[in-house]
This record gives sequence, structure tokens and C-alpha cells, in this order.
Amino acid sequence: QVQLVESGGGLVQPGGSLRLSCAASGPIFSIFTMGWYHQVPGKQRELVASITSGGDTNYADSVTGRFTISRDNTKNTVYLQMNNLKPDDSAVYYCNANGEYASGAFIRKFDSWGQGTQVTVSS
Repeated sequence: QVQLVESGGGLVQPGGSLRLSCAASGPIFSIFTMGWYHQVPGKQRELVASITSGGDTNYADSVTGRFTISRDNTKNTVYLQMNNLKPDDSAVYYCNANGEYASGAFIRKFDSWGQGTQVTVSS
């Protein structure tokens, strides 16, 4: 199975910056899309940003111009640079990746989630 491990969350003042990282490990054959989602209590998990293996990106309107998603395919890692953070950005941020992994003589699909990392924007 493919596992995702996130890092980089924490407490930051409004206007500050944070960089989240998410590394995928396991018998990975290929990774298609990697993305970041956030969730606040009582609400559904929402897409923040995603990036394909070819580098095409997609952002939620609320973060366009402030957040940048990137990935290092050699390290199976995706990053989220978050600038000019606002209190409304406070949430648990989850990494997601989908692709294919090797299972014995077979190639199977995966869609994995990280454990989540808390981002709190407050003065």
C-alpha cells in the first residue's frame, strides 16, 4: 500500500507563511494527481489545490494568488506554499495522491490520504 506523511503545519500570525510537505512511500509505480484538501469541524473536506504528473495545477478561488502547489516527482513529494495566511485558512490540511502501485505481479490503483496536519492562523 502507498502511505502519505505530511509535515509543516503549525501556528502562524495573519499575513504569515507556512510550507506543507507530503511524501508518498511504498511500492509506487506511478502517481497521477497529488493534492491538498482542508477541513474544519462540521464541514466537508474541500479541495485547496491539486497538481498532475505533468505539472497542471488547480486552485480553490479562495487561495488563488496566495498559495502555490508544486511537486518533486523524483521524491514522490508534493508541497503547498501558503503565503498571506488568513484566519479563515485555519483547518486540518490533508494530502491526497492517486496512481498505481506494484502488488506482486500486478499493478493496482491507489487513492491514499495522509493523516492531516493542523494549520492555525491567529494573532
